[in-house]
Amino acid sequence: MNNPQLDIDFVRSYFPALSSGFVYMDNAGGSQTLKPVVDKISEYLLNYDVQHGASYEISRIAKEKVDFGTAEMAKLVNAKDPKEIVMGPSSTMMFRLLSLTLSKVWKAGDEVITTNSEHESNCSPWTDLQEKGIVVKIWEVNPESLELEIEDLKQLLSVKTKLVTMVHASNILGTINPIAEVAKVVHQAGALFCVDGVALAPHRLVDVQALDVDFYVFSCYKVYGPHCALMYGKLDVLEAMAGINHHFIKEVPYKLQPGNKNFELTYSMAGLTEYLRSVHDHHYPNDTKADDQIKFQKSFDLFAAHEEALANRFMDFLKTKDSVTILGVQNGDQKRRVSTIAFHHDSLKSEAIVKQVDPHRIGIRFGDFYAKKLVQSLNLEAKGGPVRVSFVHYNTLEEVDRLIGVLEKVL
Repeated sequence: MNNPQLDIDFVRSYFPALSSGFVYMDNAGGSQTLKPVVDKISEYLLNYDVQHGASYEISRIAKEKVDFGTAEMAKLVNAKDPKEIVMGPSSTMMFRLLSLTLSKVWKAGDEVITTNSEHESNCSPWTDLQEKGIVVKIWEVNPESLELEIEDLKQLLSVKTKLVTMVHASNILGTINPIAEVAKVVHQAGALFCVDGVALAPHRLVDVQALDVDFYVFSCYKVYGPHCALMYGKLDVLEAMAGINHHFIKEVPYKLQPGNKNFELTYSMAGLTEYLRSVHDHHYPNDTKADDQIKFQKSFDLFAAHEEALANRFMDFLKTKDSVTILGVQNGDQKRRVSTIAFHHDSLKSEAIVKQVDPHRIGIRFGDFYAKKLVQSLNLEAKGGPVRVSFVHYNTLEEVDRLIGVLEKVL
């Protein structure tokens, strides 16, 4: 049976900001927020805004609400246990927290491997450890294919490797990396494996068990939620780690949540899973026996197919311009890339292109997007970095055509 097409009016009805007529195409920097998410923030703050752990009723209910939000996030990423979900203020803070806690038991000469296609939030927490004698090795993308080759990783691994950390998808190239394959290689070498899923999680369902990662991090505000972040960690790994909270707090995940997680934002993320169930039920009304995992997967499959069509429409246009170079995979193939598309022009600086688009109420962007090492390796600093256009499932083909109409004149 063929999958239905995504009902774009249905999904857009969940995002109040989209009714303004502004075209949001800087989604890799932050997506628009679901109404069920906002409703849950209001519900929590207006009804349950008390401290947890007291004996009175509202305190108990407040904790139940936050525990529910955490359990929904565990379901979303297919964690075995809600204790494996650590909530925090940002992905940047999560990687910093991870480097501080993991490195407590590392010694001079121990090694960390990261890549040159990372967002800086997954670079500096590790390179800063060089001050205490940790050796940081860089797994570089193949300059021709712009892909990370597993054979290159194997050359870098050693008995001293403690951790390998990498992006699931580049926030510039959009390329999806073979995480499950890398996990096998890393674990055979006896190291831990950490994945930055920030640029992938808005586009694909994450299954931490299938990927067999030790840590997985993403930003909720890029996955249709509020400004907070989620870190998954395998329970036995989290339990063995040092904490970063008060010395007497030993339990997971609280020992990794100094000052505790944000209560209303954690609860609000249940609005995302609610939305994914609604998308499934709307498109598959007869599929009444599906469990949550199937519902989430089918919803993301609808998103991916729609985003592939958006990416193909836009990249087909860019390919008609001889002076334009597209970075990464040259089509919208959903198995190989997400719908984050970066390009540069032979003679125009990236800023000049974007600033001519701005007056048309279309939000796109230029810059290094904090993936400075990648932009340097591509020799794009003089251009001001590439232009980046990032679609998600609520974007429409009409919006893509609107952008194409503007860029036709600019390019």
